[in-house]
Amino acid sequence: MYRLSQIGLLLVLALPLFGQSPHGEQFAINCADCHTATGWTPLREDMAFSHETTRFDLQGQHALVDCRSCHSSMIFSEASSECISCHDDIHQQTVGQDCARCHTANNWLVDNISEIHFDNGFPLVGAHAAVSCSDCHNSETGLRFDRLGNDCINCHLQDFQSTSSPDHVKNNFSTNCAECHDVNQIDWNTDKVDHSFFPLTLGHAITDCAQCHTNGTYQNTPTDCVACHNSDFQAALDPNHIQSGFSTNCASCHTTDPGWMPAAYLDHDAAYFPIYSGKHHGEWTSCAECHTNPANYAEFTCTTCHMNPETDDAHNGVTGYTYSSTACLACHPTGDAEDVFDHSLTAFPLTGSHLTVDCASCHTAGYAGTPTECSACHTQDFNQTSNPNHNDLGFSMDCAACHTTDPDWNPALFPNHNDFYPLNGAHALIANDCVACHNGDYLNTPSTCAECHQTDYDQTTDPDHGALMFSQDCASCHSEASWIPSSFDHDVQEFPIFSGKHDGEWSACIDCHTNPANYMEFTCITCHMNPETDNDHNGIPGYTYNSTSCLACHPNGSADDVFDHSMTAFPSPEPMPARIACNVMPVDMRVRPQNVPLVT
Repeated sequence: MYRLSQIGLLLVLALPLFGQSPHGEQFAINCADCHTATGWTPLREDMAFSHETTRFDLQGQHALVDCRSCHSSMIFSEASSECISCHDDIHQQTVGQDCARCHTANNWLVDNISEIHFDNGFPLVGAHAAVSCSDCHNSETGLRFDRLGNDCINCHLQDFQSTSSPDHVKNNFSTNCAECHDVNQIDWNTDKVDHSFFPLTLGHAITDCAQCHTNGTYQNTPTDCVACHNSDFQAALDPNHIQSGFSTNCASCHTTDPGWMPAAYLDHDAAYFPIYSGKHHGEWTSCAECHTNPANYAEFTCTTCHMNPETDDAHNGVTGYTYSSTACLACHPTGDAEDVFDHSLTAFPLTGSHLTVDCASCHTAGYAGTPTECSACHTQDFNQTSNPNHNDLGFSMDCAACHTTDPDWNPALFPNHNDFYPLNGAHALIANDCVACHNGDYLNTPSTCAECHQTDYDQTTDPDHGALMFSQDCASCHSEASWIPSSFDHDVQEFPIFSGKHDGEWSACIDCHTNPANYMEFTCITCHMNPETDNDHNGIPGYTYNSTSCLACHPNGSADDVFDHSMTAFPSPEPMPARIACNVMPVDMRVRPQNVPLVT
């Protein structure tokens, strides 16, 4: 009964309190859940009220704090559940007001920075995982975490600007570091480069940048093939690229496939011969089928496929046909038997050596508009001549003026030879036999008679020119037409036989000079015989019948023009004794021809 009275009393006391709760009209719980009958304070140690029934469950440090720390007003509903309502924002509005994003109710330590950064859109991976927050979020308090942005350049602008290998600024690289660098790595080393300006595909798909960037820098690295592949070009033997004069632009024939294969000589059809189109398309598998000499791809053969007798039979009646590869190309430049090119119908018929040259040798820029002047193809030949030097002598560059199209420029004519040395008479007859005078040397050919005709001079016996010391100026006696007749000035130098009494009285030198070994000897008495001559000289003092006496008294050969000794500086007062008659020829009567300067 007593216990019931106590309960009743409490109920009576509690009834007016339900309408007068200092905790707000919405706070509808039993006061006894928190208070005792002895007073409003202190609160019950075993409060029946559970904070879990509210919108803010008390966990961690929140379960230990005094209620008034959060409920500064007796009206509990006025207490905010936001962290900022109780806790000062030491981060100064840089990370938001929700402390629970980073912190727990147990303490302020944060051990899930990586997760927080991931949720924030910037995962901390690679080198970013090892750096301190303050390395990126630099502030005077160390607790401000101003938003930096997720773009690499926001933190790495200085790194970007200071790079030199390669210079990112100068090369206009992207400021998005992640395009080339891996954020999962702990350094800047990378093999992920936007190399779209020079695609690294197939054989170029290498990871060792130093293979191309050999100088340790990435500046000014050339992109032309030969810059990296010159050694490959020089070492190529099948075919030999150097001897064949191939372009150093590898891409003109090769792709970037490893091993340089397959290769296609892309301009072969246009510059040389259609092998990728026309009749020969698909008829071959390797270059060696036509270019059988791997050391010289300028050489080619057609006859390995176009064999005889079939080829000969197919050309029966074809003018100028020869079974040779160069002839095949000359007549069938497209490789089509029906499309036959006849160069003889053009303005430049092919003859001689022109029949065997490669078409591309002359048609270097295609087949239209090819010049026909000799100098268009042969200026280098002209400039390199040395025997004789065509430039020095001012020769015409019209090769056809002297040369035919025969091989090796021979034989050659020299129609303007007379501008240098006139060819007359017998010389004109050997105008085409250059070797007769020049003997292969056109630089030092002499122009005097003796230098060409010394042998003729030395071998003369009728008369012996050497023994008689004749002049070596052949033109003084002979014409250029022939050696005979000659015009030796016998009248002036020796004895008048072309004038006076003896003119027309002889026919050959041997008539007087009966000893062909010695033209110093002569005779008069083969013609002036006895007894007629003795009879003609009856009563003449000192007369003797011999040739030297004849010449002594008749130096001009005339019977009327007799030498008178009394008119000399040694007159004979008495008749000259027979024994010393004019049996020797006066010295002044035997003047020999002297050598005269050679005519040049």
